[in-house]
Amino acid sequence: MGDVISLAELRASRTAGGLRDLARSGRSPRLTFYFDLASPWTYLAAERADRLFSTARWLPAIGDALSVGPGAADPRDDALREAAERRAIELGMPLVWPEAWPAIGRGAMRVAALAADQGRAAPFVLAASRLAFCGGYELDDPEILAEAAAAAGLRLHEALAAAGQVGRDGAMERAALRLLRNGADALPAVTVGRLVFAGEPRLAEAAAAAAAPPPERRGSSGRRG
Repeated sequence: MGDVISLAELRASRTAGGLRDLARSGRSPRLTFYFDLASPWTYLAAERADRLFSTARWLPAIGDALSVGPGAADPRDDALREAAERRAIELGMPLVWPEAWPAIGRGAMRVAALAADQGRAAPFVLAASRLAFCGGYELDDPEILAEAAAAAGLRLHEALAAAGQVGRDGAMERAALRLLRNGADALPAVTVGRLVFAGEPRLAEAAAAAAAPPPERRGSSGRRG
């Protein structure tokens, strides 16, 4: 039998190596915030992500693609619900469970993909996640989708049409699989260059990596006196 690879150790080694690469490059890292509207953790993270990562792309990813293997967690598990509720209390945020949760359909995620195409994913996610987890509304209800779309400045007819475009699902599933291959095991996730920070509790780490100043380039003008 081969050696068992620890996912935690893999993430740690990639983070350390990635930070060294960023330091050597001297470039600002590219930021991406990956989300799944069915996840209460996306709701709990979204407002901070909007503040912390003002230059980030927001991209939808299907969280089910990260739940692989016989030990995968069931989102309906009472312990996971309780963990989200405790975290909401810590953050001072309301948390209301939509009646059909976690069966938030793909329609809202397809509209999120449309919003991402137009650079408006952040306001759509903020509005949609508040409607779902503050108001307890079902996101695939056309009236609720219309409210979230209006908040993001999306054209209503385009948003409602996107909700039925099954062809959008593949790109969201592939996004999640790329995250999985790079060590992610939860959404939301933030990529900072080649680094991956998976899960709402790691937003602060991602922000620190994104804010790390590039090293002073050799040959910079002037001497320090």
